[in-house]
Amino acid sequence: MNMNVEVFIIILISGLAFGSFVNAFVWRVRKQEKSKSKKYSILTGRSMCPDCGHKLSAIDLVPIFSWLFLRGRCRYCHRPISVQYPIIEAVTSTLFVLSYIYWPYAFNHQGVTYFVIWLILLVNLIALAVYDIKWMLLPNKILYPLYALVVIQILATLIFFNGSLHYLLNSLLGMLIGGGVFYILFQVSDGKWIGGGDVKLGALLGLFLGGGINAILLIFFASVIGSVYSGVLILLGKLDRKAVVPFGPFLVTSTIILTLFGSSIVSWLNTIGLNV
Repeated sequence: MNMNVEVFIIILISGLAFGSFVNAFVWRVRKQEKSKSKKYSILTGRSMCPDCGHKLSAIDLVPIFSWLFLRGRCRYCHRPISVQYPIIEAVTSTLFVLSYIYWPYAFNHQGVTYFVIWLILLVNLIALAVYDIKWMLLPNKILYPLYALVVIQILATLIFFNGSLHYLLNSLLGMLIGGGVFYILFQVSDGKWIGGGDVKLGALLGLFLGGGINAILLIFFASVIGSVYSGVLILLGKLDRKAVVPFGPFLVTSTIILTLFGSSIVSWLNTIGLNV
């Protein structure tokens, strides 16, 4: 692709900024869930140290740089700041850049609209993955607004980009398969194999990706990635065989793969005779 250097730099810096937002967002959602205090609102609350509560200045909030400059410690209470902060900032920025480089659509009106919606969705999916890793939960406060975002994309496609009834039915089929498989697992295992949040997330991602094959690939890739991850940790003695591993991050990873490379994967499957 012909990459615009200025756009590349803007996206890279935006990714760092939104990575910082993810860190604050996850922490504040958790605090609000537990305390209901308005001071933790992501809209009105001021940035603060998670340990001492001191309000942070601009020099404390520069993604990655501040953590390195402060040597991983709060400038006020000197307690350690989790390495999670620069890692999430770097990961988010990297995913923003990869999304720009490998975006499967042309950057016309439709492609740009989809790209903006994707970046918003991506930021929230990263937040869900982090939340699930830390607390084994997928909060509705993050999940439910994403349904509205995906519906906006579907409506934009139908109204402005010549979307057909087939497109709409494909989206609904993806939601049915993505949520239905996990719902069955949830019911059969009485919530021991899969959580209710995973059911809602699977339905959301199936709706976003659209189509039966994409929903099936979503579950397949997430299961493979999760199995490999768990298997390696078990072999290294880092994970007990009976331990519960959050599935949300694997669904998010699978969605990123399919969003950027799904068309190529389906084309390859067709070339080897699977005719999906």
